Formats: sequence, C-alpha cells, structure tokens
Amino acid sequence: MAGETRLSRTREGWIGRFEAMASPCEVQLRDVSRVLAQHVTDLVAAEAWRVEQRFSRYRDDNIIARIRDANGEWVELDDELERLLDYAHSCWQLSDGRFDITSGVLRRVWRFDGSDRIPSAEEVAQLLPLIGWDKVEREQGRLRMPAGMEVDLGGIGKEYAVDRALLLARQHTSVDLLINFGGDLVACAQKPWQVGIENLRNDGVAGQISLSQGAVATSGDTRRFLLRAGKRYSHILDPLSGWPVEGGPHSITVVAARCTEAGMLATLALLRGKDAEAFLQAQNVRYWGLWD
Repeated sequence: MAGETRLSRTREGWIGRFEAMASPCEVQLRDVSRVLAQHVTDLVAAEAWRVEQRFSRYRDDNIIARIRDANGEWVELDDELERLLDYAHSCWQLSDGRFDITSGVLRRVWRFDGSDRIPSAEEVAQLLPLIGWDKVEREQGRLRMPAGMEVDLGGIGKEYAVDRALLLARQHTSVDLLINFGGDLVACAQKPWQVGIENLRNDGVAGQISLSQGAVATSGDTRRFLLRAGKRYSHILDPLSGWPVEGGPHSITVVAARCTEAGMLATLALLRGKDAEAFLQAQNVRYWGLWD
C-alpha cells in the first residue's frame, strides 16, 4: 500500500501530498522548515498506509482477512482492533442496529458505479443471514463469527486514520497543522484554516468554515450511487433490509472534536433517512446537508 510523498511550498508554509485509502491525502503546515515538513508528511503518510494495510477489506494478508476466513473459529485480536470493535459496537447500539460492520457482505450484490444494475430481491435476501453484529461472539482478546460473515471497518477506518495521524504529528511538532484524507480532516492551529465544504453535485462550494481545533467529515452518495428509471439508489444501505436508505439527504458534512466522531454522526444521520436533519439538530453540532 505504501507509496511516495510529495512536498510543495505554499505562501504560509508547506503542503505534503500522497495517496492512501483510494483518496488524495495532504498535510498542511505553517512556519516550519522543509526538513520538518517532510518528516511530518512522511509520518502521517506512514500511519495512513499502516491503518490501510491492517484493516482494509481488500487485502488477504491482514486481521480482517483472518476473521473472514476463520470459518467459525475463534480469532485472536490485538488491543487496537479491540478498541475499534468497541467503537463499532457503540455505533451499532446508537443506530438501533443500522450501523453494522458485518453488512459489508452486501457489496457482493450492490456495486455503486453509477450504472442501472439493481440486484434482485432474492439476491439481497440470501445475504441477510450473514449480517448482524449481535451474531458475533466476543471475549477478552478474541472474536468468533459464523462462517460466511465478515467484518468491514470501511465506515470508520479513514476517520480513525486521520485522528491517529494528528496524534503522531503532535508528538513531533506544535506548529499549525491541517491533515486531510479525501475530505475527512482535522485541524490543530493557532491561526484558523479556511475549509471549504464541497458541493459534489455541481463541483461548487456549499459553505466555508474557519477551523482552528476540530474535525470535519462527510458521508453521502454523491459519488457512489445507482440510477434506474429516474430513481437514484444511495450507497448507504440499511443492514436490516439490505436495501438503500430512502428519503434522506445526498450527503452530510459534520464538524466535531474528532474525525471519528464527525464521521460517525454524518453516517448515523444518513442512516436515519428522512429523519437525518432532526437527528443532527438533536446532537447540537454544526452540519451541512445536500438535499434534492
């Protein structure tokens, strides 16, 4: 997964760029030397690549693959994965079972590539027995799930990597930082960064915020969807039915203290469908939504 980093001068400092998690990533720094900017960029990139290697569902050589291939046997877990599973469990509880990291099996029949290929009701129904976080057994340091089920951390992995990257960068410098992984970002600075809220439907800007401390995350179907007979199918799937959530916004952007928190709130809101905005208002957070 590891690649290369690129460093460029800006009016205020430096910007480091690299690719990870199928996204363009960047680190912006103010008032630092080129040497330190390169060092911090390399640290952030290495952490992004590490998280991707450890938890990507697309690899056959990590713990996620071992859980998938365990065929109903117990799998040993380390502390980092246990903490992520604890967090996923909390999201599952908060969402009444609609945020479910076992629902990734639905991608076997749902491919949100902008086409009109909708799976049949029978194809979706065949996968439902393989979904359900409540079917997973956990003990201290290990996990067991029924054969055919799998864990997919795609809903929290990128945001987790952003927060981890900031933690590591802060161990090496106290200068103004902005870390951005494909639009999910965190800032830690004395002078605010100006962050644009992208409107993906028309390549415009939906808003702009000044961010000194905190994070921004976006979830939505503006790039991943299906379209048949004029009906748009969101890639936000309800694991209880196996079908896309209806009636909600196309995207939600949330500001919170940490990127994992912002991403969780954005996703939980979309899973509420038509009640997305009421949910966000109850959380007392800043947000932007894109509706029809």
